[in-house]
Amino acid sequence: MGPLKGVKVIEVAGLGPGPFCAMLLADLGADVLRVERSAKFAIGNPKFDFLNRGKRSVVLDLKKKEGVEALLRLVEKADILTEGYRPGVMERLGLGPDDCLARNPKLVYGRMTGFGQDGPMAKAAGHDINYIAMSGALHAIGRAGEKPVPPLNLVGDFGGGALYLGFGLLAALLEARGSGKGQVVDATMIDGAASLMTMMYGMAAQGLWRDERGVNLLDTGAHFYDTFETKDGKHVAIGSIEPQFYAELIRLAELDPAVFGNQMDISRWSEMKAALAEVFKRKTRDEWCAIMEGTDVCFAPVLSMMEAPKHPHNIARGTFFEQNGHVQPAPAPRFSRTRPDLPSEPPVPGQHTDAALADWGFSAAEIAGLKAAGAAD
Repeated sequence: MGPLKGVKVIEVAGLGPGPFCAMLLADLGADVLRVERSAKFAIGNPKFDFLNRGKRSVVLDLKKKEGVEALLRLVEKADILTEGYRPGVMERLGLGPDDCLARNPKLVYGRMTGFGQDGPMAKAAGHDINYIAMSGALHAIGRAGEKPVPPLNLVGDFGGGALYLGFGLLAALLEARGSGKGQVVDATMIDGAASLMTMMYGMAAQGLWRDERGVNLLDTGAHFYDTFETKDGKHVAIGSIEPQFYAELIRLAELDPAVFGNQMDISRWSEMKAALAEVFKRKTRDEWCAIMEGTDVCFAPVLSMMEAPKHPHNIARGTFFEQNGHVQPAPAPRFSRTRPDLPSEPPVPGQHTDAALADWGFSAAEIAGLKAAGAAD
């Protein structure tokens, strides 16, 4: 089930954004075949690598001509191929876009890199923190007078990388079904992270965003858009931007209108934030939840990873699910008619080599030949 049922995807195994993108496709019903370079390639226990859920895994040695030819055979039946190597690596293996499109002109060939296929930094090593640093995003995240704070690896790897790659792949797939022609989707984390900053660049163009941290509307500069510590050492999040929501914050927190009345007096934001911080320390997080949760204050408790799956709203929505005693986020978004099944557990490398290759058109003799040549495992 799922809206992508019938879409065949080859994921040339990598780390981070590539697997996450392929996971999103698998979550929505695509047949994702993860091609591992070795049966021993794993970080930690592969059964807990949730980014590989819902996929099948085969092992092909792409340094052997038989392994390369096997992958090109798979390409002939694929709709999408994704890879996350540095520029030039796939070409040197004989698996670049020209090689693959020659075998399947309708193929959508997705490339995931940090800095892109060209430019002075194209072949440099990097990680999420480097890409968002160069995009302008990291500089904007943090409190006034403090150094930038990496937002985990959500902005570069997953937001600016995997999601943009997935968006591009499906757009190209839709176009290919009309034109009969595939193409290359060049997704880079630096481009995607920069794109995510579009609204802030628009605000800056109007003089509504200063090029420094912790002084703006959404970066903890405003007293009505921040987190606050509660009496029990926990935290709550407030996002009372609109005037009517801010008025509700004043009412339910019993704030003095003489102190908090002029919401957009930027010169007094620091003063009002200090005063509001003292107010929130008067009650526990649960007490504030009883007062504000579900209201138009735009309020939420700051939940830990262990707490979030237990919140009543997340339980009612099925936002998380449990598999073999371990909790993980459920597939998203939701579909009214083609609702995907919950994904199968992550495979160990090479778990499906025989069965998957057979499903994709290889005979038993051909599979045996690949294994005898050391090109499959």
